[in-house]
Amino acid sequence: MIIALPTADRVAAHAFYRDAFGFEAFGKPADDGVPEPLQFLLGDDLTLMLIPTGGFGWTVGRPVAERGTSEVALSITVGDVDAAFDRAIAAGAEVVAAPEQKPWAYTAAVADPDGHVWLLNT
Repeated sequence: MIIALPTADRVAAHAFYRDAFGFEAFGKPADDGVPEPLQFLLGDDLTLMLIPTGGFGWTVGRPVAERGTSEVALSITVGDVDAAFDRAIAAGAEVVAAPEQKPWAYTAAVADPDGHVWLLNT
């Protein structure tokens, strides 16, 4: 399974996902030093692919949603929400929701440089 997200800046997205979440990109580097396509293996059968915005719209056959419009929230289970939140913020994430105890988990939410929402949960 591949999760594909649009990105306005491949280099910034690569640095963010490496620094915020520890994801390692794979593939042959392009001229900008970032693998093309920009992909991260998240599990045995799960890949995150970041597609430049223009190509994303062409791929899915409709314009990319405006920043701040989210049809999906991606969730990561982490051992320490506060530490993961701090790492993400240091890597350039936007605070969506500060860490707090919810009925289902201790959780926080951040947005990547393109505005995609990530939930950090215990």
